[in-house]
Parts: sequence; structure tokens; C-alpha cells
Amino acid sequence: MPPAAPKGENCLVDMDSKAGDLFTAEDAHPTGTGGAGILAKLWLPKGFSASMAKEWIDRRRVSIRPWASFVDQRKFSKPRNFGELCQRVVKNVEVYNSNYTFIFLGLILYCIISSPMLLIALAVFAGAFYIIHLKSLESKLVVLGKELTVPHQMSLAGAVSLPVFWLAGAGAAVFWVLGATLFVIGSHAAFRELETSEIEELLMEPV
Repeated sequence: MPPAAPKGENCLVDMDSKAGDLFTAEDAHPTGTGGAGILAKLWLPKGFSASMAKEWIDRRRVSIRPWASFVDQRKFSKPRNFGELCQRVVKNVEVYNSNYTFIFLGLILYCIISSPMLLIALAVFAGAFYIIHLKSLESKLVVLGKELTVPHQMSLAGAVSLPVFWLAGAGAAVFWVLGATLFVIGSHAAFRELETSEIEELLMEPV
């Protein structure tokens, strides 16, 4: 007769049977409400999930305009007057909003990658939040009679890592990203000529 399966805390877990549960385990959430494996173990804030983020990215990718047309130099020209400039900016932002979104994300990624200190600061923030969150799962964290929610925990992690962000020049990095984004997107939207169909659409709009 084969020996009975061991019981207790020292019981070995069949890793092969659990390999597919990293991102699909239903009982990973500490409150027993289900989740998404590793991401659920981190207990993401309510209303947010990895599937929502993936769905948002997929929608943006579907609505993105061809990059070849986006950067086609033959379709760039100086606007004739201020009114035409405003029309171009409004319409191009509407048409190329997905392209502009990925440009913004790319500038953020470039800023982070090109700044080792900023990477360290983000790692400190993520580590602090993870540790604080794990402590809150073991026992409720109460400050001034109020339990720390996930946003409060993120704020506390931000306060802990604030000196590292200051040393990393996070403020300058934020202003650089915003400035570069406004320059790139503003220049493209102002100088990119509208397509014929877009001009006709503008003319048909009620005044």
C-alpha cells in the first residue's frame, strides 16, 4: 500500500501542478475574493486589474494610426494663420491620440532607463510598498485610529522613498517628460496637415 500523502505545514507542494496558477489562481487574493495569481497576491486596488490594463493597451494599439503616415514629412507644412493652427491641433490630437499616448509612455520609459538613480528610487518605492502591504495582510495597520487603506500605504511608501526620489532628481525628470511631450506632440499637431476628409468634416460641423 502506498504511503499516505503527508499532512501539515511541511507538506510538499507539487510545483508542476501549480505552475499554471501563477497568474490564474482564484484564491490568491488574501480576502478570498479571487484574483490573478501573482498580481492578486500583491492585492491591487479595487477596480483595477491586469486584464483592465491589457484591455486599455489593446484598445490603444487597435486605434493607433500607421507610423509611416504619422511621420511622413510630405504632409507637414506651416499653418497659414492662427485659426488653421488651432484646427490642426484639435483635429490631430483627436485623430492621433493613441500615437501621442505611446510617445508619452516612450518618453517616460526613456527617462527612467537613462537615469539609474531614478530606477533605484522606483525600486525603493516598490519595495517599501510591498513590505508595508505584506505587514497589513498579517495584521491591520492602524494609525490615529484609522486602518491604512491601499492608497494610504502607497502614500506611506512614497514618504519613505521621498529622499531617494529627491536625490534622483525626480522633479526635474517629471518636468523634462512633460516639456518633451508638449514639444513633440504640439509640434506634430500644429504642423501636420489635415487630410481632405478631415477638412470636409470640419466644414460640415455646425458653427
